Amino acid sequence: MTIPQGPILVVEDMPQIRGLLEVTLRFEGYPVAAASNGEEALELIAQDIPALIITDILMPKMDGFALVYNLRKNPETRNIPVVFLSATYVTKEDKDFALSLGAVRFLEKPIDTADFLLTIGEVLATGPGTMPLPLGEKEFFTGYRKRLENKLRQKNQQINRTDRLLETLDEKQKPSFEALLTEANQHRTQILNELEEIIQNLKRIEEQ
Repeated sequence: MTIPQGPILVVEDMPQIRGLLEVTLRFEGYPVAAASNGEEALELIAQDIPALIITDILMPKMDGFALVYNLRKNPETRNIPVVFLSATYVTKEDKDFALSLGAVRFLEKPIDTADFLLTIGEVLATGPGTMPLPLGEKEFFTGYRKRLENKLRQKNQQINRTDRLLETLDEKQKPSFEALLTEANQHRTQILNELEEIIQNLKRIEEQ
């Protein structure tokens, strides 16, 4: 095992998943820090540069895409390796965009523990390397907007399907699907909020 010069920073808004990743890494002997969103992560990084960042994408306040974009703009944090985790952004276009931001790996949830630890070991053994130049502001926000609009369409379809399904279920079956519907609506709200922010940023750029 490669002992990193600095902690592994886990950025994940779901406490259960964040806790599982922390325990898994600590059990292997890695030093670990944790944050629940991109804003918290940047605050921690300002105090102690991590050897590696493992981050979810869909998070409140600042998501994974925005976090990595901000890291790559800063010469002091530009070369920190980042591994993306996601259950939502899993299309080829999503992964291509993530890699264009400078991610070194992309893992889909649910995480396979053996594959996860193998990936972490490989990234740490390889070292930070040289990351690609950061995307321009307009290029980043344009690509980001496409990804959000695609996710919004998918969430709307999921919500509509679940709504229709609920009408056909008996009372015993409904609670689990109602929980899925609540989660999907929460994700849609997050995506809408992020999309509105991106649109405002693009308008600002065009007015400059």
